[in-house]
Amino acid sequence: MNAANSTFLVLSSILVLFMTPGLAFFYGGLVSKRNVVNTLLSVFMICGLAIILWLLFGYSLSFSGDVGGFVGNLKALWLHGIDLTALTATKIPNGLYLIFQMMFAIITPALFVGAVVGRIRFKFLLTFIICWSLLIYYPMVHMVWAGGLLAKLGVIDFAGGTVVHINAGITALVLSIFLGPRRNYGKQPQEHYNVSWVLLGTTILWIGWYGFNAGSALAMDHVAVQAFLTTTVATATSMMTWMVVDMLTKGKPTLVGVCTGTLCGLVGITPACGYVTVSGAFWIGLLATLTSYAFITLLKPRLGIDDALDAFGCHGVSGIVGSILTGVFATKTINPSIALNGLFYGGGFKLVGLQLLATVFTIIFTTVMCALIIVVLRRVVKMRVDKDEEALGLDQGEHGEVADYTIPMSKELNAIQQHSDEFRGQLSQLMRHRERFR
Repeated sequence: MNAANSTFLVLSSILVLFMTPGLAFFYGGLVSKRNVVNTLLSVFMICGLAIILWLLFGYSLSFSGDVGGFVGNLKALWLHGIDLTALTATKIPNGLYLIFQMMFAIITPALFVGAVVGRIRFKFLLTFIICWSLLIYYPMVHMVWAGGLLAKLGVIDFAGGTVVHINAGITALVLSIFLGPRRNYGKQPQEHYNVSWVLLGTTILWIGWYGFNAGSALAMDHVAVQAFLTTTVATATSMMTWMVVDMLTKGKPTLVGVCTGTLCGLVGITPACGYVTVSGAFWIGLLATLTSYAFITLLKPRLGIDDALDAFGCHGVSGIVGSILTGVFATKTINPSIALNGLFYGGGFKLVGLQLLATVFTIIFTTVMCALIIVVLRRVVKMRVDKDEEALGLDQGEHGEVADYTIPMSKELNAIQQHSDEFRGQLSQLMRHRERFR
């Protein structure tokens, strides 16, 4: 066993686990005060659920055997027959690699929770995550990281552009379409519970992302250092890009915007971080953010799809851009293990084509499977809360808890509060119109 590599991966695994409560703070700060507990619980409970699923089925379906290049087999259920002490190519115990991959299985479904907050029934979400993990996530892991179909074609994905971000982003989009918009969506400004939480969550995610990206080298070597550096460069670029565009188009920067831009950079660089130069990381961060910004601010309002916290706008769009640009900027000088150079390093269009193929395949596969799961599952479990519960808030309706230590309001007082919130929203719109006509 290589002690340095093993210690590095232990720390990386802890950092990736740390990302999930960080995401809970990020999403919890963005939602309305009536849905904070529901959002926190919907993200955090996945830590327990995904671990049990991974040990029961996930590792086996991902890394044991091969069925048609799409998925593993069921011979290693509950880790049956797995030698956890066997060493991998980088001289780390197989059990440690299993733990590292387990952390990815936790954070990935947590990402799409942000699209459906405020209106999805908790029991449906819980059941959906189980089905999604078995039928979509584990097969994607196998196809990309365990020698399956996409890996055999030559697709490269260092830390999860296809497996994690496009997968979760498309899932968020499909769930949003099936659920329909929230009550009063688009009629009043979005209410944020605690912007400080958003900054806290973003900071935790950025720190944890080093375990996500650098840790995917599976060794404390020059590739891990490069992944650490490119992650930093792309994230800083994205943060500043979003802030500058906000200042140019809206006249002022916002903390939520800066945090959103930061996330776009982290997402965009993920599939490329161990393959690209600092210059490549800069351009990936810039282009991923500009694309996500354009989608969220220009295209999304026209489509009318209520992706509540822009899970698709950030993870899906930036993940797509990052995965394709990996084929443009990847170079053997950074990582000799890849078979092809990217377009800008003399490799022609072959790697770009492969990355584009993998992106399109992931979009189609995830869309079709998600739609099938939803269509079947909602015949058994009600998908959306009723109108009264949505108006009351899922914290009280689904869990009987509130985020603030205040006496829960009666239905009558809550209705008055709802009308007051709507009036403030309308007043805010009138004030904006007034400023526009001055």
